[in-house]
Amino acid sequence: MGTEWYALHVKPHKERIVNKHLRSLQIETYFPKLDVKPQNPRAARQRPFFPGYLFVRVNLAEMGSNALRWTPGVHGLVEFGGEPAVVPAHLVHELKQRLTRLQASGGQPVSEFKPGDRVRVINGPLAGYEAIFDLRLDGQQRVQVLLAFLSQHPHPVRLNAGDIRKIK
Repeated sequence: MGTEWYALHVKPHKERIVNKHLRSLQIETYFPKLDVKPQNPRAARQRPFFPGYLFVRVNLAEMGSNALRWTPGVHGLVEFGGEPAVVPAHLVHELKQRLTRLQASGGQPVSEFKPGDRVRVINGPLAGYEAIFDLRLDGQQRVQVLLAFLSQHPHPVRLNAGDIRKIK
């Protein structure tokens, strides 16, 4: 067993602190985050892309999984069947590239939508459907749209903000 990437489950809102602590111990980490434009000027300007998780690259045979488990702010490694789940290096690399592209395109702009705007769903199982923007949901880059797909009456559907585009 060599050096591998693992997903580390951390306590809520402790991602930055755990990331800084692990880096001070010379442990390679990847903390995926997005730049955001918060409504409150004192709010964080970056948000975790995977709240409650970050990635660590370690040799568990040398370090032992308990070293990470007992780190302040950490719940432990993500495990399947009692074994730490290895995250393929190519997946971490692809995630880094995608986040770079997302940041370059301006992130997930929720503020550009106003209630009543016509939008098109561009990702997921509802891709291609037109909807009406309803509201932005608290705390995350999530939105609610009104979608009429099984009847003439629109139904509220919750989506990621990046999964819709405004129709001009």
